[in-house]
Parts: sequence; structure tokens; C-alpha cells
Amino acid sequence: MTTLRLVLGDQLNASHPWFRQPDPGCVVVMMEIRSETDYVVHHAQKVLAIFAAMRGFAEALRAAGHRVHYLRIGDPDNQQDFAANLVQLAARYKATRFERMEADEWRVERLLDEASARLDLPATVVDSAHFLRDRDDLAQAFSERVPRLEYFYRDMRRRHGLLLDDNHKPVGGRWNYDADNRARWPGEPPAPAWPWVPTDVSALWEEIAAAGVRTFGEPNAHALPWPLSRAQAREGLAVFVNQVLPHFGRFQDAMSTQEPLLFHSGLSFALNIKMLHPREVIDAAIQAFEAGEVDIAACEGFVRQILGWREYVRGVYWGRMPHYAQTNALDAHRPLPRWYWTGETQMACLRHAIGQSLQLAYAHHIQRLMITGNFALLAGCDPDTVDAWYLGIYIDAFEWVEMPNTRGMSQYADGGLVASKPYAASASYIKRQSDYCKGCRYAATRRHGADACPFNSLYWDFMLRHEADFAGNPRMTMPYRAWQRMDEAERKATLKHARHLLERLDDL
Repeated sequence: MTTLRLVLGDQLNASHPWFRQPDPGCVVVMMEIRSETDYVVHHAQKVLAIFAAMRGFAEALRAAGHRVHYLRIGDPDNQQDFAANLVQLAARYKATRFERMEADEWRVERLLDEASARLDLPATVVDSAHFLRDRDDLAQAFSERVPRLEYFYRDMRRRHGLLLDDNHKPVGGRWNYDADNRARWPGEPPAPAWPWVPTDVSALWEEIAAAGVRTFGEPNAHALPWPLSRAQAREGLAVFVNQVLPHFGRFQDAMSTQEPLLFHSGLSFALNIKMLHPREVIDAAIQAFEAGEVDIAACEGFVRQILGWREYVRGVYWGRMPHYAQTNALDAHRPLPRWYWTGETQMACLRHAIGQSLQLAYAHHIQRLMITGNFALLAGCDPDTVDAWYLGIYIDAFEWVEMPNTRGMSQYADGGLVASKPYAASASYIKRQSDYCKGCRYAATRRHGADACPFNSLYWDFMLRHEADFAGNPRMTMPYRAWQRMDEAERKATLKHARHLLERLDDL
């Protein structure tokens, strides 16, 4: 009597009930397959880090006494497909049962349902024992109505009893300290060093290349700068809480050419492949607050990202798929400019944000939302293409978390399910929150002319293209009033310049 238990590359949860003690009747199956590397083109570091973490997890399971069958990307008997490999392994081990955890992505869940049908064995699907709200419960709630994040977040605080006083009121008297968390970083206090010790995975990179996996970005295979084990992830969490979290809240919306992380945690990859549990991350932040090491604004702002936003976008995803993947409320169809894959643009902010992403497979959430995402929104780029780019380039990007952030929050393609207004901004926002505009070839203060920042005219062109959609939105009243107060000649010149730019996006 043998049970095959499938563990995916984003299910490296050492605390899962499956792994509490070895079961000689179970074979843990893990596989590196082309169907998962090839559905979009991924950053080299994403493929490397996931495979390296998978291999380390498999070795830890073996050391703990579990039976593990691990298929490497280049193994001759690897069929490069979930179903084909499982059928082959079921025959090899004379399996009598198949078990798996819930997949986080709609696409993978469908593939595994099909694989299970081909196996024709009794099958069980169990919870991944990671998230803070049951998937079916979330899906049901969000399929009926998508709540605003703030109310969802407050409900999650109450459900889990977090940052509440004895009267079940929010500690500090406020639920949300976001208004305190928007400062530009002036260079002080100094930002901490990159938190992860680099690992040489060059042998793995040779295997990936030999298998023909197509990637982009810098592999940094001799010094991969990401956590590849739970121990490394926990060390990074400790460094963040002790050294970085005190400044996270105030500077979480800041951007700088000097520091890729600034005061962000860089924990999203470890969280999203489940080497860290969200509750242990939240508890570590709250313990620092209760010890007086972190103020309430920093602690609450960080907890909101994990307890609120991370669980919220999962609800949007599972409550609204598969239709959500086809939404395009603004009827956007332009391709992404070619420099999204090279970083070779004269716009300093985009050159830096994309260049950093290509180098590290990482950019923090304001770089993603207000630089790369903002430009794609203003230019009217196709959300399918934007989705694929974000899903491929970032090491922490899995569709359940990427798609609501990109298609919803960033591109407004869902028509306002996630965001109450489009996150569109001109150069003034970028200048206020960063040092990107200093020394840029374009002038942040100009709307038209050869040296005018493209964000400015494209912002107004976007606003006018979609006036029917947004003019009635109370949060959009001020920009439309500002447009009406603008001199007519200035308005005409601004829109003319925007049309000129849209015809030559690849050359900016």
C-alpha cells in the first residue's frame, strides 16, 4: 500500500502535518518540469532559487526519514509534465493512493485535477497549512462581493486577535497608520545591507541551461542572493525585525537609486514558497512592538501587508477566477515597450527600476506600482502582456498574488474591483518620492517639448482618454479640475506631445 504525495515548488512548508513524522507507506514526489518553467519566460534567478530551495527541502526530508522521489530537470526519465510523471511513478511504486496539497494557482489546480483523473487512484486534496484564511471560504466570500481592503483587514485583525487592546479596539486608537508612512528617504538613517548570504548554484545553472529552459535577467549563479532554506529565511526575518522594521513604516513608499531594498523586508520569496509562515512573520513584528523596539506605525504598516493585503489578493484571485484573467476594463492593447526586457530607456526612473529587476529579480511594491506599472497604465499596454512580464521577472511572483496586484491594483483592468481609483501619476509623484529625477535626461516639470518627462503628457492623455470612466469618481475630482484650469494652448500642446510619444514608445 503506497501513497504518492506531491509537493510543488511553492509548497516547501516544513511544518505541514505531512512532515511531522515519516510514513514508510508514503513517497513524497517533487519534480522540476518544463511545463512550469515555460508557461511564461521567467527570470533566471526565479528558476534557480525555486529549484535550489526544492532540492534542499528534499534533502531535509530524506534526512528526517521520509521517502522522497525527486525528478531533476535533466533526468532522462523526466517527462516534463505533472500527469505523465505521476502516471510513470504510480506504476513504479505500485501506488494505491494519490495525495496533494491545494495548489495556489488556478492553472496548476486544473492541471493537477487532470493528472489525478489520469491516475485513476483514490485521491485526497489537503490544505497547504499556510494561509490565514481558508481558500474555499475566501473564494465564496469574494465571489459574491469584493470588500474594500480596509474592512477586510479590520475583520482579519479581529479574527486573529492581533494588535487589539483589552476592549477589542485597535492598539494606539487607529486601525491604519498609512498616512504616517509616506516619507521620502533623505539618505538617513543608512539603509541596511542586502540581507541574504549569496549561494553558489552554478552547477544547477548548468543543468537548467542544458535542459533548454529559456530565461531572462542576470542569473548571478555564482552568488545567488536569495534564501534557499528555512534556516536562511528565519535569519533574514530576524535581521529585518531587529534592524530594519523600525524604519519600514515611514519609508515604505520611498524609492532610491542607492538602495534596492531600502527598509523593505525582502521576505516575499520565502513567504510565497512557504519557507516562512505568515503568522510567524506577523508575530515577530508584533513582539518587537510590544518590546518597545518598533513604533505602532511601522508595526501596523508591516502587519497590514501580510495579514491584510496578502490574504486579500488571494481572495480576489480565487473568488474571481478564471474570468479575472480576461478582464480589460480600459480596453488597453498596446505592447509593452521593448526596453521592459532590457532597461535601455532614457527615463531614469524606469531605467533604474527595470535594471534593478533584471539584476536582482526584485523591486519593491512602489517601484512596481508607481514606476513600471504606472507607465504601462498610462501608455495603455495590454494587461495580458503586463501580467506575463510581472509574473516572469519577479522572484516572488506567483499568479495568485501577482495577478490581482497587476491586473487589479496597477492596471485597473478589473474596472475597480481592487482599487477605488487608477494608480496613475505624473512625474511630480516620482520626484517627490525618489531621487530618480536628479540628472535624468527628461525634465520632471515639463509637459511637452523634447526634454519633457513622458509621464506628464501621458498622464493627461490617459485622464482625457478615460474621462467618461473616471470623472464621476470623487477621488479623481482634483485632477480634472486642474485640467480645466489649464490654458487651452497648454492642453493642446500636452496632448499633441502625448500622441507623439505613443507612436514611439520603444525609443523613449
